[in-house]
Amino acid sequence: MTARAAPIADVHTDPAEAALAALLRELVDQERAGVVVPPHAAADGFWFGGGNAVDDGSGTVWLVGRYRDGGDSRTGLAAGARGLELTLWRSADGGRSFERAASWSKADLSSLGRVTSIEGASLLRRHDGSWELAVSLEKDVPYPREVAALQKPGTGVWSIDRLTGARPDLIDVGSQRASLASDDPETLHLKDPVLVREGDRTHAYVCSHPATWASSNTLWWSRPHDDGAFEPHAWPFAPRGAVWDVAVTRVTHRWSVPRVGRFAAAPPRSVYLYDGAECMRPLQSDPRAAARPRGSSCEELGGAMWSLDDEPTALRRLSRVAPLFVSPHGTGCSRYLSLLETGDELVAFWQQGRPDGSQPLVSHRLPLARVRELLGA
Repeated sequence: MTARAAPIADVHTDPAEAALAALLRELVDQERAGVVVPPHAAADGFWFGGGNAVDDGSGTVWLVGRYRDGGDSRTGLAAGARGLELTLWRSADGGRSFERAASWSKADLSSLGRVTSIEGASLLRRHDGSWELAVSLEKDVPYPREVAALQKPGTGVWSIDRLTGARPDLIDVGSQRASLASDDPETLHLKDPVLVREGDRTHAYVCSHPATWASSNTLWWSRPHDDGAFEPHAWPFAPRGAVWDVAVTRVTHRWSVPRVGRFAAAPPRSVYLYDGAECMRPLQSDPRAAARPRGSSCEELGGAMWSLDDEPTALRRLSRVAPLFVSPHGTGCSRYLSLLETGDELVAFWQQGRPDGSQPLVSHRLPLARVRELLGA
């Protein structure tokens, strides 16, 4: 099915919100985006993405993501390979092209329990200059007793581990440690971490699913510097929306708005990019209604919200009644969006749905001069 553009769109009467929305729409150009990393096959269920890119300040951009091959988590692990490899890439040209630098299989990451699938990851340069890699892993462990009947045969529980190294390509599997896990049925599965340094703290924005897989939410955790355990700050960090994102609100990136143009004298604020969906399972549309992509589990659409940095949970959606980012192909899937500032450009990376059902990692970039122009409009 070819997704059509959403028949509704948000109207931003606030000039600051209008400027942010205009910038994001021009940056995440679905038609002009180019493939950065293709999946293993141009076929339904084959993806690459779910990570982030980091400029190390010395001319190298590091990018991490996971390969996912065919299979359907809703029918158990026997349906296919699913998330089979976490891969690190290196770029010497500002993220335009990449060469493989390292990879970790499910077997490589099974030192703390047998890993049955790999999902989203986040790469972070720590306060002390070393590097940390947070990765979501489904491990072969049982559900808590009170919800044990909900566990499908062949499935496990998602949690987040971390690995460290002096450089991204020197990250050592021997450093693997448990980082975030839950035994609460409301937040049983923790995955798709987003690590952010701010001052003397490290924040983790984490996707959670209940034992029933009825929704997807975002939790906010924090820790001092590079040490100690993450402590919970807010759940849900970003409440699910009321229109197109009632089932899913998964933060995928936090971006500090540059202090330029109309934002030069304004309080610091951040934009939070997120994946949203109307349902966790595909819904049948009324043929008499306007066709629109609804989003669903693994086929999410993209949105954005913002807040002042001193009021981080007072979030305001830029995508209140409709998604901001929809692929013109297939189901409209456009997800795992992250941003990178490198040199004199702002670069967006995301997983984009294609007519063949695959989801390659694509990118599009804007000169920072254009970014300043849009924010000063």
